[in-house]
Amino acid sequence: MSVVSQVILKADDELRYPSSGELKGIQEFLSTGQQRVRIAEVLGENEKKIVDQAQKNLFKKRPEYRSPGGNAYGQKQYNQCLRDYSWYLRLVTYGVLAGSKEPIEKIGLIGVKEMYNSLNVPVPGMVDAIRCLKDAALGLLNNEDAEETAPYFDYMIQAMS
Repeated sequence: MSVVSQVILKADDELRYPSSGELKGIQEFLSTGQQRVRIAEVLGENEKKIVDQAQKNLFKKRPEYRSPGGNAYGQKQYNQCLRDYSWYLRLVTYGVLAGSKEPIEKIGLIGVKEMYNSLNVPVPGMVDAIRCLKDAALGLLNNEDAEETAPYFDYMIQAMS
């Protein structure tokens, strides 16, 4: 949920107008709109490149995942890994656009550990994958945009650790 939505819902719940502090928060959020859109465009336009770089780095670091018995062994399992990488990259994009970690939490992190554990997918491996996604994505952004984007990856890493 965006900052604007949060302010409106909170004010409405309390039957009041938004406070000057809340309005200032909205103003700050809107002033970063171009940057957030720019970041989303870079991530979206480079999804395949980011995912490809991330999977190369992960499987170089953890070749056992691609070996017989590994969770990415076989074309079907490998493709599912890449699908998950793209999904996590989209979650970061949603968070950046909203200016909030809430979309990441609501859409992608509730129950994720339990799901991976039930599928016998090593959660530390998914954390490594997200770190590789982070490195690949931030490498395509300028310093200011990378600084804005990094906390969304870090939030996912922390939540899954």
